[in-house]
Amino acid sequence: MSLLTVENLSVTLTKNRIATPLVREISFAVEAGETLAIVGESGSGKSVTALALLGLTPKELTIEADEAVFDEQDLLSISREDMRRLRGSGIAMVFQEPMTSLNPVRSIGSQITEGIIENLGLSKPAARQRAIELLAEVGITDGERRLRQYPHHFSGGMRQRVMIAIALSANPKLIIADEPTTALDVTIQAQILDLMARLCRDHGTALILITHNLGIVARYAARVNVMYGGQIVETGTAMGIYSAPRHPYTEGLLRSVPRLDQDRSVPLTPVDGTPADAFTPITGCRFHPRCIYAADECRINRPHMQVGVACHFPLSQQARVAS
Repeated sequence: MSLLTVENLSVTLTKNRIATPLVREISFAVEAGETLAIVGESGSGKSVTALALLGLTPKELTIEADEAVFDEQDLLSISREDMRRLRGSGIAMVFQEPMTSLNPVRSIGSQITEGIIENLGLSKPAARQRAIELLAEVGITDGERRLRQYPHHFSGGMRQRVMIAIALSANPKLIIADEPTTALDVTIQAQILDLMARLCRDHGTALILITHNLGIVARYAARVNVMYGGQIVETGTAMGIYSAPRHPYTEGLLRSVPRLDQDRSVPLTPVDGTPADAFTPITGCRFHPRCIYAADECRINRPHMQVGVACHFPLSQQARVAS
């Protein structure tokens, strides 16, 4: 049985009696110790999916699913108290901007030890010692002094390391990392991703890596879900998706990523148009206004997931001609 199983999850925003789908009937699973990447542009529904599973969405959002089970617990029927206990001890989250996630008026020590005391039941001295060990594990030395400091004393990369330490503090079975390298330079991005991959491997922790950059996940994820317009449009192994993408959107994302094995004189090819707006009704495939392969079928009928891709005319090894 998978650690996390999600079947036909939908998230709908209701405002002024108008219902707007933000996430549309997505299904996926995460095995214990596995790294799954969820990739897509801003507004594709990646973060909303994670927040919905953790019960962190505002009351205007309605969450429905045939199944949403984590470690044999139903996430949609669980009580608020049980969900509060589950966060941190079962599922932890690393948010994309640590400066807004960390409390600026509380010391780093108090923010790390709070979850340790709450979830593990340790005394304050034991929790503080555990916090020092966690800081060392994420590469922050002089832990005793660092625990007395505040978020503004740390750089962006160091703050993200603190967030990872907090996520690991209660020994969760699953970590959801939502754009964990946002606003970090390329060198620090690599350090943070390498650190998360190593720690999850060492602890046997499963990882959901949410990102807009398909170029960074090949090294870290075993499987990839590509999201567009609130739907999963392609799913498969990282190797399979990188070597032979089957959805035009996935192909477009790969074409827009710089590659070291390509001639620098060859320009990148961005995906034309703008991402689908959840508030703008689109008949048929939500990607068809931007798709160079779109046909009449794409404009009329919505494609459903079949053999790992939601497309009426999946890409094949043969060249395709735009209609």
